[in-house]
Amino acid sequence: MNTGNMNIARYLHTASVLTNGKVLVAGGSGGSTLASAELYDPSTELWGLTGNMTNARFGHRATVLTNGQVLVMAGSNGSPMKSAELYNPLTGIWTATGDLNSARYQHTASRLANGKILVTGGWNIVSLASAELYDSSTGIWTFTGNMNIGRYRHTASVLTNGKVLVTGGYNSGHLMSTELYDPSTGVWTLISNMNYVRSDHTASLLTNGNVLVTGGLGGNLKSAELYNPSTGKWNITTAMNYARQEHAEAVLNNGKVLITGGVGLSSAELYDQSIEVWDVIGNMSNSRYGHTTTVLTSGNVLVVGTSASKSTELYLP
Repeated sequence: MNTGNMNIARYLHTASVLTNGKVLVAGGSGGSTLASAELYDPSTELWGLTGNMTNARFGHRATVLTNGQVLVMAGSNGSPMKSAELYNPLTGIWTATGDLNSARYQHTASRLANGKILVTGGWNIVSLASAELYDSSTGIWTFTGNMNIGRYRHTASVLTNGKVLVTGGYNSGHLMSTELYDPSTGVWTLISNMNYVRSDHTASLLTNGNVLVTGGLGGNLKSAELYNPSTGKWNITTAMNYARQEHAEAVLNNGKVLITGGVGLSSAELYDQSIEVWDVIGNMSNSRYGHTTTVLTSGNVLVVGTSASKSTELYLP
């Protein structure tokens, strides 16, 4: 169903659920690189502008910290960036924090069990293998162990055992390699390859602890596969009904996985992990890519953004 429009059209932005249940959307591209940010209030289904970021950026990443502030990091404003900044929901103000050691965009950001933020890879003239950790108590970034393979347009998932699984991406070609980061040692270990090369795919941590990877460029764009942390193996699961790249995913409160859009697509489908089956559901009102899907505290899913559109919509499970 449709909900209120944003004030500014954008895609390649970030969307973060705040501790008060509102959704912060920041930056992106909308004909130009954007510094603007806005808040969605689920109780009224209305959007309101909040403070601008100190730097316009797209292809960046955002993570909610344990203190409730939102960390936005790196991205591009025409060239890769190393700046990072914090949004305070109590004041609506952005303040600069420590710069990353390496400029990067199309990287990943993951909040670890210890509260630190792990950033991996990205692009800066070449595909980056470096990884860094942000400590919110000091505002300082420090390098941790390098990945074995440089990559961007990849995914990173924090497993239930606290390790981080990185999959695919691009480095002079689409990748099928995967690796694990151990926060206790700072070391990356190459593990079993996926069955297909992929970049611009999605990865979803399921309620059973497995990771579902879907679509992406380079291989079979309908394909889906599961990583089992207990065995370290990848197994092909039922393919999606539509080939997708630059789509978005959300794990619903009932454990099903919602996949939306992708280049040229308005379709959506649900994956039921208990029977490994995909079901096509109603189309979105717009085709979307480079968009975000955010699970609200109500369990509904907010879908935001695509090229040159202010429209947003809600999926009610």
